[in-house]
Amino acid sequence: MEVINLGKKNSIFNHFIREIRDINIQKDSMRFRRNIERIGEVFAYEISKKMEYENKDITTPLGISTESLMTEKPVLSTILRAGLPLHQGVLNYFDSSDNTFISAYRKHKKGGDFEIKIEYMSSPKLDDKILILCDPMLASGSSMILAMEAILSRGKTKHIHIVAIIASSEGIDYVKRNIPTQNCTLWVGAIDQEMTSQSYIVPGLGDAGDLAFGEKI
Repeated sequence: MEVINLGKKNSIFNHFIREIRDINIQKDSMRFRRNIERIGEVFAYEISKKMEYENKDITTPLGISTESLMTEKPVLSTILRAGLPLHQGVLNYFDSSDNTFISAYRKHKKGGDFEIKIEYMSSPKLDDKILILCDPMLASGSSMILAMEAILSRGKTKHIHIVAIIASSEGIDYVKRNIPTQNCTLWVGAIDQEMTSQSYIVPGLGDAGDLAFGEKI
């Protein structure tokens, strides 16, 4: 599995990362969602460079122009609810794509432990499709692996692009060890080295779902 860290390159992308991390700026939920969406747009642009293209003639009002156009239309997927703004950013660029939605939650046990459960999935057929799977935080990696297993039950994908804004080094290692397909690329915006016992990334940014949509019970 190839890991591509966009945060290693100096660009406006790093300003968006800074703003979603900043404890004062992220209090504005509308700005937080829009920054996540803009980050998704940057990821989409970079992923588009990996697609297959062919030249096509386009008729303009004054003649014919030959343009290099994508021949593939990826399927976009996200894990509810935190992934929605990131998904929207990717969808802004791949605007004719079909979509897959996965509902996952933490089932808590005594002593503070928990396990990830997949509750619901809505998806088109995925055989021989390129899939872009978005989740803003890749912490332990367990929810990502479960999501991929659920996705692959709907068809054998051609390639999967995982998009995570902030990942823990432990989560990346877990995904590498347990990934159900090798036809996969992991795109991240930053890699943090620590994680709490509750699987929150440090320094991370907090709970992306709560920051985007409000605290849950």
